[in-house]
Amino acid sequence: MERVRVGEIEMAYEEHGSGARPFVLVHGFTGSRDDWREMLPRLAARGRTIAPDLRGHGDTTNTGDAATYDFDQLARDVIGLLDALGIERCDLLGHSMGGIVAQIVTLAHPGRVASLVLMDTGCEPIRREVRAYFEMAGKIALESGMQTLYEVMRGTAERTTPSPAVARAIERMGPETHWARIRAKVLAMDPVAFATLGLRLTDYPALTSRLGAIQCPTTVLVGAEDAPFVATSKTLAERIPGARLVVIGDAAHSPQLENPDAWFAAIDAHLASARATA
Repeated sequence: MERVRVGEIEMAYEEHGSGARPFVLVHGFTGSRDDWREMLPRLAARGRTIAPDLRGHGDTTNTGDAATYDFDQLARDVIGLLDALGIERCDLLGHSMGGIVAQIVTLAHPGRVASLVLMDTGCEPIRREVRAYFEMAGKIALESGMQTLYEVMRGTAERTTPSPAVARAIERMGPETHWARIRAKVLAMDPVAFATLGLRLTDYPALTSRLGAIQCPTTVLVGAEDAPFVATSKTLAERIPGARLVVIGDAAHSPQLENPDAWFAAIDAHLASARATA
């Protein structure tokens, strides 16, 4: 892990491999650079790969200030990271919430993004009825702490039948390793970031009408079992000029963990094509 100053925060990131144009991986809500752990060696073999922790997540600064947590700010942080590392252009991937951030980066700074991967993400706020969950979970985070929230999240998940892909990933990793990784990420989060960004997922300004302005080579990836994001992934692919939609079988919301070979094949094909033409 390395750190670099980006505005008022210290941003943590990992860098692997070498090459002129890096592949930058932006994780989702409650995630961190650890989301890419298993894939980093394979990606590094293809070139320079950078995986940051967004503010309020992982080892990056927790500001404790709700006013500093919105998707536009997260996008500015990504650009700040590129500036701090002297990177003019990158291939950019955004997962889930990170996909919203990646779209904002690309729309605001098209010259900085050579190609784009949008993974299990959307371009419009998620269902308003989900807001009640985020309000309740955010209240727990703020009043009782992230350890209590983790225990509630785990208890709820263990009473729910996971998708087959998620069940296989947990079995392959081992349940204790799986939950240890989630616990580490949840406990590292700023409770204010959790409470604030969760709500932002339900009310951020829709990006749908702006997608036609994205002109770089784009691949939209989605796990076949990630029901909430299959339809919106089709919308992304239809609205972004020339975008390619890849549906990864035997995968849900985190295909890099649930079907890693198919995920890597899709990423490898995207990078090979994008770097051959730009």
